[in-house]
Amino acid sequence: MHGVREELVDLQARSLGYPLEKVWIPYPCPNETYEQQMREVLFRWKAKGVSHVIFGDLFLEDIRKYREEKLAQMDLTPVFPLWGENTAVLAKEMIRIGFRSVVTCVDPKKVDPRYVGRQFDQSLLSELPPEVDACGENGEFHTFVYDGPVFRQPIPIMIGESVLRDGFRFVDVMPSHT
Repeated sequence: MHGVREELVDLQARSLGYPLEKVWIPYPCPNETYEQQMREVLFRWKAKGVSHVIFGDLFLEDIRKYREEKLAQMDLTPVFPLWGENTAVLAKEMIRIGFRSVVTCVDPKKVDPRYVGRQFDQSLLSELPPEVDACGENGEFHTFVYDGPVFRQPIPIMIGESVLRDGFRFVDVMPSHT
């Protein structure tokens, strides 16, 4: 849904020092297929000693309940460290401490398409209409984080063309190998 190039996700994981396992699903993907693929991956990680799965969900109760139910079937514990945070405060804090990101996708039914390709910064936050969640938690927009205090080095990026696909406005964010 973020519309981010695979190469950028690879660079992000490398800069963060995290292992990355890609889960390939078809498009469109039936929910049964998605769930089966995720089960297989999570069981592999469980066999390696993983007991908890962390999610960045903020307040969507139905999503949390779904994740809790699916993980309970696998005897894994979900963790929601940001749950219930005030998203306006959280967005400002993430910017303040040095996370840098770009808006990669917007739902034009919820937010002006001109935000796609922009830096997720204080200026953008101040322009968002009050009905738009500051973290895009209701699907208004998605971002790609390319720098921050936990990155070993920033990921150099450049912004390419913007396209309308499946009712969403995406921008092509590319690595800039400068």
